[in-house]
Amino acid sequence: MERENFGSRLGFILVSAGCAIGIGNVWRFPYVAGENGGAVFVLFYLLFLICMGVPVLTMELAVGRASGKSAVLGYQALEKKGSKWHIHGWFCIAGCYLLMMYYTTVSGWMISYFVKFLTGTFRTGMDTEAVSGVFGTMLASPAEMGGWMAATVLAGFLICSFGLQKGLERITKVMMAALLVLIVILALHSFLLPGAGEGVGFYLLPDLQKAKEVGIGNVITSAMNQSFFTLSLGIGAMEIFGSYMPKEHTLAGESLRICALDTFVALMSGLIIFPACFSFGVQPDAGPSLIFVTLPNVFVNMAGGRIWGALFFLFMTFASFSTVIAVFENLLASCIDNFGWSRKKAAFLNCIFILLASLPCVLGYNVWSGLHIIGGRDVLDSEDFLVSNLLLPLGSLVYLLFCVTRWGWGFDRYLAEANTGKGLRLPGWLKSYFRFVLPVLILVILIQGLV
Repeated sequence: MERENFGSRLGFILVSAGCAIGIGNVWRFPYVAGENGGAVFVLFYLLFLICMGVPVLTMELAVGRASGKSAVLGYQALEKKGSKWHIHGWFCIAGCYLLMMYYTTVSGWMISYFVKFLTGTFRTGMDTEAVSGVFGTMLASPAEMGGWMAATVLAGFLICSFGLQKGLERITKVMMAALLVLIVILALHSFLLPGAGEGVGFYLLPDLQKAKEVGIGNVITSAMNQSFFTLSLGIGAMEIFGSYMPKEHTLAGESLRICALDTFVALMSGLIIFPACFSFGVQPDAGPSLIFVTLPNVFVNMAGGRIWGALFFLFMTFASFSTVIAVFENLLASCIDNFGWSRKKAAFLNCIFILLASLPCVLGYNVWSGLHIIGGRDVLDSEDFLVSNLLLPLGSLVYLLFCVTRWGWGFDRYLAEANTGKGLRLPGWLKSYFRFVLPVLILVILIQGLV
């Protein structure tokens, strides 16, 4: 079967960035920045993104582009005869399934809140208790949560069933364009709120005193974690797009463009949230409840809050759904490559499986609310722990060792693939950094996450 390709370079960059741009950017980034003193955290985040994120992204893309295959067959095409690197490919596929078992539920929350603001569930002048009660009521309803999750899954696989160019690429281009327009409009609106300057200063002006209060070591490790996880590396989610790439441009240049777009959205989401929080006297370090409790409280107290709330959650919907359909494409490509299925068959069977496999996460907040799996965590947090703290860093370490050691593909072959085409080239002197320093940094993240 002839392999599909992207219709344009822009399509590749937008789809790859769409996979990276998700809840980690627009939800996790602002509250982690808030918890870690704002601007100093942002500076360390950008530093580690260049030192860690970009190199590992080039490696995933290189394995995909050199092999022209998804995770398992990609390793098999490049590994030495008799070696077992391809076993990690199956863990990549499992990681993508596990990610979608809870990510589809959270994506459904975004759609639900968009509809709630649009239809007037959130009204001007609601008190804090009423606003937080909306979130509690949603979590308590398996029918509502299951309905929005199912809508996300069905829409995602329907889009992917049309093919790479006609489905994923075409829809992602529209969504990403809309997302970028929305984020600029929302940021401009936040800038114009009374007292917004204090929020911008907290976010963008480095304050070492605030960082010292949190602990510089904590700020650095949090920035390292965020810069690493923001790109969803280690489970083959990016490799698949490498397999659809032509060899016209170098991978370092393309990786930097993907990271730039991903970082732009993360930074801009902070410029929406922090000025609004400071303008209305709300703490910006509210943790995960920032999006679903803190911000709705801000919206219901501002002029035209219903419209601004609806636009914000439409932006959040596009950000999360772009990741959903990108990972769905990975699942379909893996089934097509490994089992010889047609795209329609792969879409139908995966749709049924993800619908059923996502139910524990939905029920974990109501019917199964007493179920705690890993270290007292509920279903969603347990699934997220396995993906974020185990499969992503461990998988990234495997990709790294495969690309830079003589037991795997080898540094010279990786470098030749990464530097094929026009654009920014990786210098050979990075070999020592990739072989001895980068593995230690990833191990620090892995150990920290597990401990």
